Amino acid sequence: MVEVYYHDNKDTVDNFTEPHDSGRPVSLEDLSKIGVFYKHITTKEELDALANERHYKNRDEVNLNLAAFNNDMNAYNAKMQQFYKEHYHEDEEIRYIVEGEGYFDVRNTGDEWIRAKLVPNDLLILPAGIYHRFTLTDALKSVRAVRLFKDQPKWEAINRDSGRESEARLSYAKTVAV
Repeated sequence: MVEVYYHDNKDTVDNFTEPHDSGRPVSLEDLSKIGVFYKHITTKEELDALANERHYKNRDEVNLNLAAFNNDMNAYNAKMQQFYKEHYHEDEEIRYIVEGEGYFDVRNTGDEWIRAKLVPNDLLILPAGIYHRFTLTDALKSVRAVRLFKDQPKWEAINRDSGRESEARLSYAKTVAV
């Protein structure tokens, strides 16, 4: 079962790949209240069925590890810092973990970080407009994931510190307003 909990907010530039478990668990029901959906998928057929059901037409695979950056530690660290910077996208973000593991952090309606540790066979769907970030785990520092897309991939990350709020962000905020 996927591990989901409130982040302890004690991360630094040197330790953001550590668990940072506050000891306060979060239920999958609570995740769904902010539009985040988790599913355990064990076969390609299940993944294909979900893609068909949600109208995902495209997919690719991403490998994140030091070897993917030709063992260039500076390039690897720069990419990890980029993924960990708080941002949102104008499209859903769908990740299915094939190998390795990583953490997705999402903001709840109280602006608290919720951390989900994903391992093989975990699939997470983040709604368009939700603030989030990603990092590999300290233990493995590697992940291979399938990314699903409704259309052609859009990769613009809109960083929170930019102050920019697109229609996707405004629409998301309305759906979770209390």
